[in-house]
Amino acid sequence: MSAFLPLDPLGIDELLGPEDLAVRDTVRDWAADRVLPHIAGWYESGELPGIRELARELGSIGALGMSLEGYGCAGASAVQYGLACLELEAADSGIRSLVSVQGSLAMYAIWKYGSEEQKQRWLPGMAAGELIGCFGLTEPDVGSDPAAMRTHAKRDGGDWVLSGRKMWITNGSVAAVAVVWAQTDEGIRGFAVPTDTPGFSAPEIRHKWSLRASVTSELIMDEVRLPADAVLPGVTGLKGPLGCLSHARYGIVWGSMGAARASFEAALDYAKTREQFGKPIGGFQLTQAKLADMALELHKGILLAHHLGRRMDAGTLRPEQISFGKLNNVREAIEICRTARTILGANGISLEYPVMRHATNLESVLTYEGTVEMHQLVLGKALTGLDAFR
Repeated sequence: MSAFLPLDPLGIDELLGPEDLAVRDTVRDWAADRVLPHIAGWYESGELPGIRELARELGSIGALGMSLEGYGCAGASAVQYGLACLELEAADSGIRSLVSVQGSLAMYAIWKYGSEEQKQRWLPGMAAGELIGCFGLTEPDVGSDPAAMRTHAKRDGGDWVLSGRKMWITNGSVAAVAVVWAQTDEGIRGFAVPTDTPGFSAPEIRHKWSLRASVTSELIMDEVRLPADAVLPGVTGLKGPLGCLSHARYGIVWGSMGAARASFEAALDYAKTREQFGKPIGGFQLTQAKLADMALELHKGILLAHHLGRRMDAGTLRPEQISFGKLNNVREAIEICRTARTILGANGISLEYPVMRHATNLESVLTYEGTVEMHQLVLGKALTGLDAFR
């Protein structure tokens, strides 16, 4: 009988093959070397210095667009991509967001819906981290109802003229290409917009108390003139951006468990060394109950992510199942962080420990790629057959 491992109590590693473990360990080692020594300072200053260098390094280990085939992408499995998201978010949600937006939103949109010319122009550089991309869907007055977007594009001769605003856009201020979704006379269309096009600007959003080690921007399009071949030809309507969001939400199912794991491990280590009343606080029943409950939810969440990954690899994963995972895992990750904070006591609010940083980051993760309420309604509709969105 194998030994009980406190950090892998269910033996989940036994479900992973050698290639899975190699991907996981490569990303874990990179994050330990390049992110963890600096992340508290980046978070405190509200900056992500050297983002372009980090992107190139992530490209060199195959982490950008890693589940896509061709064009310099790694062609990894969905489970391997999930493991990478978990390890990146165990370092910081902002780093995982950089990778998710680059690969699962911007690159995926071009790979899935773009022309061959668009793929050749953008994807190799994005896979290498030489070019950074962003994804413009959310607007200042439109969040959960993207069909009501106000950004619009109109034909003008052989060109398109794009105007509007997008909000809360990760990577926006450093992107070379923005995938922007807009209303047209033909329905909602996506556009690959070079960010040096006249009329396009991306001021960075400051004064955030979450995802502070992340570049977050507003996109402003003021009569941006684009050639006819800037439109993504492979899709019309909301199924385009929603298909991209499903891909990104899948990564969050895994990533949120990384934030939860880091917080749990910090609490476990602390409980074994912090003494009160003459012994480590881990020796008290209340602390052990907290640790047991945290471990249950953490490893149940990882198993759920693994199950969804296998379904994605088999081509059988449904959007409702991704909602199931995103809703459960992010919600439980926040609760794990909050419980970990109670074990650390006053030290739990210090940046010397990762817990409060992960907790505040997860407040953003809880909202983006679909709020709790939206995923509840997705599941409610799937369960009852009744549409409660309107």
